[in-house]
Amino acid sequence: MEDLNERLAYAVKSGQLLESSKGNIINFLKANPNPLYIDSVNELSMSSDWEELNDRFFKQLTFGTGGLRGRTIGKRVTRAEQAEGSLNDRPRFTCVGTNAMNNFNVSRATRGLVSYLSEWLAKEGSPDRVKIVFCHDTRHFSRDFAELCAGIAADMGAEAFLFDSHRATPVMSFAIRHMKCHAGVMITASHNPSHDNGYKVNFADGAAIIPPHTDGIIARVNAIASEHFEPLSGDARGSVTAVPSEIDDLYLDRVKDLLLQPQIVSDNNSLKIVFTALHGAGGVHAPMLLRDLGFQCTTTPEQDTADGRFPTVKSPNPENASSLSIAITLAEKTNAEIVMGTDPDCDRLGVAVRNVAGDMTILTGNQIGSLLLYYRLKILTEKGILNPSNIQNAVVIKTFVTTELQSAIAAKFGVNVVNTLTGFKYIGQKLAQYERSLPSEVLENYRTLSVNDARQAQLSHGTFFVFGGEESYGYLACDFTRDKDGNGAVVLFAETAAYAKSLNKSIPELLDDIYQEFGYYIEKNVSRVFEGAEGASEISRLAASYVSHPPVECDGAAVSTITNFATEDISDSEGEKIPKEKMLFIELDDRRRFAVRPSGTEPKIKFYLFGHTAAEEVTAENLPSVKTSASSQLDSLWTWLQEDINHRLNSN
Repeated sequence: MEDLNERLAYAVKSGQLLESSKGNIINFLKANPNPLYIDSVNELSMSSDWEELNDRFFKQLTFGTGGLRGRTIGKRVTRAEQAEGSLNDRPRFTCVGTNAMNNFNVSRATRGLVSYLSEWLAKEGSPDRVKIVFCHDTRHFSRDFAELCAGIAADMGAEAFLFDSHRATPVMSFAIRHMKCHAGVMITASHNPSHDNGYKVNFADGAAIIPPHTDGIIARVNAIASEHFEPLSGDARGSVTAVPSEIDDLYLDRVKDLLLQPQIVSDNNSLKIVFTALHGAGGVHAPMLLRDLGFQCTTTPEQDTADGRFPTVKSPNPENASSLSIAITLAEKTNAEIVMGTDPDCDRLGVAVRNVAGDMTILTGNQIGSLLLYYRLKILTEKGILNPSNIQNAVVIKTFVTTELQSAIAAKFGVNVVNTLTGFKYIGQKLAQYERSLPSEVLENYRTLSVNDARQAQLSHGTFFVFGGEESYGYLACDFTRDKDGNGAVVLFAETAAYAKSLNKSIPELLDDIYQEFGYYIEKNVSRVFEGAEGASEISRLAASYVSHPPVECDGAAVSTITNFATEDISDSEGEKIPKEKMLFIELDDRRRFAVRPSGTEPKIKFYLFGHTAAEEVTAENLPSVKTSASSQLDSLWTWLQEDINHRLNSN
């Protein structure tokens, strides 16, 4: 250790190692004298790989508002970490570091979570043991982490329930609610690169944790410096039990009940669909759902395997068109009309559809959500489920950075729209509030109600959640699960496609009908990536520059309004205060606007660009030219913004 300390001190003095990295390394190894950790740090320091050590140790991986996310495999893998290797060319051990997703950090997270839940139950006067369900996707180390965490929870006296294999995030949320657990943990980094993993916590209502629970859990997790603790023994120890198989069956039955017009589906079951799970958890249930409902579903054989390398794609993210390329190729061979793909934890859905010319075209998340919302509101109204006597009890929830086309659609049907910050936990928070407002006699058996019965209870006694979504390909049209649901979205989109087919229209034609009725809306979601310790500083400086030096003109258009979500008091349409967040909305006087927001889960800063042409300016004849002009205007704005970004970084 003495030689290591000398090397670290010299690296700091020579400006190669951050002081924070040095302190974290020394404290970490002192509290956790594991040979794997010592050997890895020694190897990196001996080879003067200070950049790698900075990335691994410049900070403590913080248990944030939803959990943890970070690299589980380093940019450089040490000999100690690689060892003899493991499944799918994975290193034997996780990335060593305080700023990494590894056994050290997931064990801290679980111990802090169980500790908080134990105290919470005691304050509630409950004699129950803590009950937690653990779930995981197909990423590297996901199963290992889930088993480790379930064992730790049991060692601390909790009843831990563990799925027998990978499952979708919404299944975990459903299990929490149906099994009356106090929390659930999903091991996933969603659509991040293969070297990442994460630890996502949902509370007793099935939704992602929110204050005050977040603050309590974070305080306990961040107070833990060592991975060593004394397990309970005897009757005080808890247990690890498999999640009952009936959970899958009950969840699938509810998802199938989301269909509004089963007859439309059965009458148009010649619809051909290609589905890809992108090597993730979507393969467990999505193809089965489609086939059970009568659709002709084919999957991509080379992407059916659960593989944390995600070897057939550059990124396991259905937001990226390239991730669907294999499925699109198969659709061309089989003459399928629809391609659908989900991310590794199956909470996002990407779609490609065949247009009137016979070509496959990628839909954006905003377009998918708008199609689903339009169809559901139209059919719910036509069937009289939504009517003048109850329409005031219906609500649509979307994020501020999701297309305003959805607001226009909801307004036409007389339904209130609530905007939230980015993050599905805010939609889940609203659903929890709506549930709590129901009469006690309804609440008693609410979680066991069918979709139809729950809808009637909501319309009669509270608030009916019609649909919710994010531009980032996340959708929900129920409240039996409290997370965005890729399985449910697959069913919703398939029914919408069957509806379009019943009208002898393609999905793009149906979307054009919507534009002609509500106006043309276009969005462009882009970002700049800044990795590692230096990258985190760049993101912070760039975000701050928009506050200290706000633009007055962008791409030749004057700035008319700037809304700062970090400083201004903003309320939603239900009168609730919006939490403060680092996000700016900048409106231009030519109807273009954009938002700037540092990502909470990835090393990037995001830009959301919006364009709009009013309905009265759109006709069937001029729609192609309207689309071309609007797209060109947003491309021009992004070109300008990139130049402005470089200027801001170089002048600070």
